[in-house]
Amino acid sequence: MGPGTGRVVLAATPIGDPEDASPRLRRLLATADVVAAEDTRRLAGLLQRLDVRTTGRVVSHHEHNEAARAEELLDVVRGGGTVLVVSDAGMPTVSDPGFTLVRAAVAAGLPVTAAPGPSAVLTALAVSGLPTDRFCFEGFLPRRPGDRRRVLATLARDPRTTVFFEAPHRLAETLASMAEVLGADRPAAVCRELTKTYEEVVRDSLGGLAAWAADRDVRGEVCVVVGGASAEGPPDVADLAPEVVSRSDAGERLKDVVAEVAQATGVSKRDLYAAALAARAR
Repeated sequence: MGPGTGRVVLAATPIGDPEDASPRLRRLLATADVVAAEDTRRLAGLLQRLDVRTTGRVVSHHEHNEAARAEELLDVVRGGGTVLVVSDAGMPTVSDPGFTLVRAAVAAGLPVTAAPGPSAVLTALAVSGLPTDRFCFEGFLPRRPGDRRRVLATLARDPRTTVFFEAPHRLAETLASMAEVLGADRPAAVCRELTKTYEEVVRDSLGGLAAWAADRDVRGEVCVVVGGASAEGPPDVADLAPEVVSRSDAGERLKDVVAEVAQATGVSKRDLYAAALAARAR
């Protein structure tokens, strides 16, 4: 991409400390033909902290209008202009707007590049103290308890470290679900307000973190990092039965829960079903 070539640039913005803004981000903010911002007010605050003035047009680009905005932004690129995409914090497209525009640009054969920088996912992973050689990012878990447990069940045997985002008011409930489904002894870390003044990283087992969160009014941006499953064999069906019974009592069909948990953990469906019936009878 030479000078004058139109392009979409995905730019990472600070997740807390404005000093993490790269010189390239500052230059792009000052020179881009269009800055597509998740929240134009948040962008204005960032520009003020960075002492940068934009020369291009600033437009809103969020989850509710990104599909409708895409063609307008691509027209700028077709005309040789630079469209800079920024979210409120971190890298666009990672649990933030941008993917729809990238997909449309790729389909149209238009250049897409990135100005890398701060990432809550990688920062949380790095400071968690958990293995970083293999990891996955799951974003936000479902809000409904049953849906959340179903997603967690699919991760129960995954050996990779997993990074989640979570709203502070749902943290205690989510950690309790994680302890129930993944195991209370599973190592994990809660990373809060990363790179900000009140940064906090709490490392413990999922059971310990669930108890910690239950007694606190947690605030701010939160990442949860959970260690992967050990290489041990399938768990004892007697240890899985309480979860199955609890979900069944909450309204899920017993056979469906048994099938799902058995598939996620590698145990026999027949043995797990028998253990659940025995646990319910006690």
